[in-house]
Amino acid sequence: MDVRTVITGIFLSIGCFFVLVAAVGVVRFPDFYSRMHPAGKADTLGQTMILIGLVIYEGFSFVSIKLLLIILFIFIANPTATHAVAKAAYLAGVKPWQKGDKTR
Repeated sequence: MDVRTVITGIFLSIGCFFVLVAAVGVVRFPDFYSRMHPAGKADTLGQTMILIGLVIYEGFSFVSIKLLLIILFIFIANPTATHAVAKAAYLAGVKPWQKGDKTR
């Protein structure tokens, strides 16, 4: 087995772990704002790790440059979209969860 394949597998595994953690966080957290955090942070990191694994597997080529541009776009778009959605929810009057509130 090639070293590049092993490193690719490690990055893909880490990325899939973070995407799974983000999905569990979205289901488990009590309110909208809490759910935005794993959706914005862990999902971005998971997608980035998966794409870095694909860049390593591909080697230096035009495809890897495209993947790096996608990573750059994800780093800009995901946090910006998360912020915009959270601000829109705040302006619409969605109240944050407080200790003692019913979760469901």
